[in-house]
Amino acid sequence: MTALLTASGIRAHRARQEVLHEVDLALQVGEITALIGPNGAGKSTLLSVLAGLIPPTAGTIDQHGRVAASLQTPALARRSVRANLRLALRWWRCPRGEWNQRTDQALRAINAEHLASRHAATLSGGEARRVHLARALALQPDVLLLDEPFAGLDPSTRAELLYDASSALRGSDRATLIVVHDRAEAWALADRVAVMLDGRIAQHGCPADVFERPATHEVARFVGFSGSLANASSLHMYRPADVVVDPTGPLQAQVSRAIPVEDGVRLELTLHNGKLITVAPNPAPRVGDRVCVRVSAGVNVPRHEN
Repeated sequence: MTALLTASGIRAHRARQEVLHEVDLALQVGEITALIGPNGAGKSTLLSVLAGLIPPTAGTIDQHGRVAASLQTPALARRSVRANLRLALRWWRCPRGEWNQRTDQALRAINAEHLASRHAATLSGGEARRVHLARALALQPDVLLLDEPFAGLDPSTRAELLYDASSALRGSDRATLIVVHDRAEAWALADRVAVMLDGRIAQHGCPADVFERPATHEVARFVGFSGSLANASSLHMYRPADVVVDPTGPLQAQVSRAIPVEDGVRLELTLHNGKLITVAPNPAPRVGDRVCVRVSAGVNVPRHEN
C-alpha cells in the first residue's frame, strides 16, 4: 500500500511552547485515518502542520499529490451553496469546464443536492457542515485533511451527517485524515485510528486493536477503560459495561460516589486494590453501601504506565 503523505519526527511550537513531540504518521491511499485525543492534545496543530499552514520546527513531511484541508469553521461566503463550491474550485485552479460536474457530484455524495441554490446565510448548522464537506470533496485532492467536521451538531443531525460521510469520504485513490472527538465517529469512519496524547501518537492501528487492546494505561483511560485494579506487575482495566453489581459476585466494594444518569445510576466503587465504574439500574446502591461485584473482559496494561 502506498503512503501519499508521510510525517516523520514532527515537532511544532505554538506561543513558544512545543505542542508536537516527534510525531510520525503515514496516510495510505484508499484509507481513512481517524485522529482522536482529548482537547489540547495537539490534533488540530498536527493537521495544520500536515496542511502546510504551520511550519514544523523539526521533522519532515513527504507528500505525493495535492493536499486539501478543511478546518473546523465552515466559513462560507455570502452567496449560494453552488457559488461557494465554484469559488473553491476556482481557487484550486480546476478547469472551468469541470466546475458544474464536480459541484453536482460533491453535493450528491454528501446528500446535499437540494441545497445547491440556497444562500449560505439561510443554512442551519448541519446544512452548513454538509456544504463545508462538499466543498472539500469537490476539489478531489490526493490527500484530504478534515478537522472535526461534525463539531457543534445536535445528536440526530450529527448521526445523519456521519452516516452520509461514511461513504462520501471513502475514495480508492485518496488518503484521508479526519480529526474526530468521539470514539463512535472513529468506529464509523476509519480504517485506522491514531490516538494523540500530550502531543504524541500514543497508539496507531485498526479500530479494534486500538479500542479493544489499548497499549498503555493512558490510552486505555482515554478509550473508556475508566476503572482499574492493580496486581503485582500490571493494571487490569475495565469499562463500565465490564462491571456488574451482583450479590453473588466475588469482589467486595464500597460505593464512594453515585450520580444519576439516563439509564440508572453511575457508581464509583472503591476496592482494596483500585476503583471501578459501573452503571446500575434503579433502585441502586447508595454512597457508603457495601456491594458485591462481578467483572468480565477488561485489558491488562503495564503497571508502570501512569
